[in-house]
Amino acid sequence: MSKLENKVAIITGASKGIGAAIAKHFAAAGAKIVVNYASSKEDADKVVKAITDNGGTAISVQADVSKEADVIRLAEETKKAFGTLDILVNNAVAQGYAPIEQISADAFYQSYSVNVLGPILTIQAALKLFGDKGGNIINISSGASKYPLPGASLYSSTKAALDAFTIALSKELGGRNIRINSILPGATDTEGARSAGVTEGSDYEKMFIANTPLGRRGRPEDIAKAAVFLASDDAGWITGEQISVSGGMYGF
Repeated sequence: MSKLENKVAIITGASKGIGAAIAKHFAAAGAKIVVNYASSKEDADKVVKAITDNGGTAISVQADVSKEADVIRLAEETKKAFGTLDILVNNAVAQGYAPIEQISADAFYQSYSVNVLGPILTIQAALKLFGDKGGNIINISSGASKYPLPGASLYSSTKAALDAFTIALSKELGGRNIRINSILPGATDTEGARSAGVTEGSDYEKMFIANTPLGRRGRPEDIAKAAVFLASDDAGWITGEQISVSGGMYGF
C-alpha cells in the first residue's frame, strides 16, 4: 500500500513551486489532493492534470488564505468533494524582501496576513474536518526563520512566528491525535525565489551555494519528499519539530 493511500490533503499555494511538487508527490503516494491557489488558475489546473494523467485524484480550489470567507469555502469544497480531510499543508506564502527603511505598513499586513493569519485560518478550518480521527498539519517555514538575511527581516519574522505556532499547537493538539511539524527549506529554486532575484548565476545564488555543504540549491521535489515522510505513518512519533531540508546550510 502507498504511504498516503486514500488520505485527503489540502496543499495551499499549490499552483507552482514547492506546493505543486508536494501535491504531485502526495498524489503519487496515494492521496487525494486539493490544489489551492490564490490567482494562478491556469497553473493550478496544470497541476491537477498532471496528477490525474498519472492516475491520481485532484481538484483545484481558488481561495486567498488570508481571507476567512475564502478559507471557509476551501473547507466546504473539500468536504463536498471528498467528505473529510486528513492532511493540511500550509505552503502559501508572501515572499517580499526589502531593507527596513522600505518596509511599508501595506507590506507588513500583506506578509503577516498570508504567512501567519493564513495558517491560523486554515488550521481552524481543518480541525473541523479532521474530526475525532485526528489529522496531520505541515507548515512550510523557511531556513530564514533561524538564519535571517539582511533585507529579509519581515519575511523571516513571519516564518519565525509560524515555527512558534507549530511548537505551541503540537502541545495543544497532541491529545486530539493531531501532529504538526514545520519544514524549513534552504535556498530552493522556485518561481518565487527567481522573482525575488535569486536567479541562476546571480550573486545571491553563488552565496547560497557557497554556504550549502551539498553544493547546490534545493529543488521543490527535495522538499516534497520530506513532506511525504512527515505526512505518513512513518513519522507517527514526530510532532512539534522544525525540520531543516537545506543541504546542510546553517547560517552565513
